[in-house]
Amino acid sequence: MKITRNSIVTLHHKLGLPDGSMLEDTFDGEPLTLHLGSGELAEGLELSLIDLKIDDEQTLDIGPDLAFGFPVDDMIHTLPRDEFDPQNELQPGLIIEFSTPSGETLPGTILEFDETSVKVDFNHPLAGQTIRYTVKIIDIEQPNEPSQLLN
Repeated sequence: MKITRNSIVTLHHKLGLPDGSMLEDTFDGEPLTLHLGSGELAEGLELSLIDLKIDDEQTLDIGPDLAFGFPVDDMIHTLPRDEFDPQNELQPGLIIEFSTPSGETLPGTILEFDETSVKVDFNHPLAGQTIRYTVKIIDIEQPNEPSQLLN
């Protein structure tokens, strides 16, 4: 059985950068189970799984166009300093989770700050980066009920 666009896939993966920096690694822990087509993975990461079979392993470098996109200037905002918890020690490069009005969370990277304002980059922290993605396929299921199929 091969992975298709609606497969439910259990896998081990490593997500990192070509320089060897590792961001996430499940090989020594519990595997992940993902439903392709649900938006759980970036498009390029998902596409890299298509046609793989159980026990297949691969490592690919995926460019920003298919991974986490390119940085967009409109995603950089200056916020009032008093909106930040005074207990949080701000520093450039610090990633903080922000809540949106709809209740979702969005990571923001602190770029710079002073006594009155904080400049935050809401681009994905990996925007503009080539991603090294290593996977080992553990199991593949095909949704069999219409409610499980994703368009």
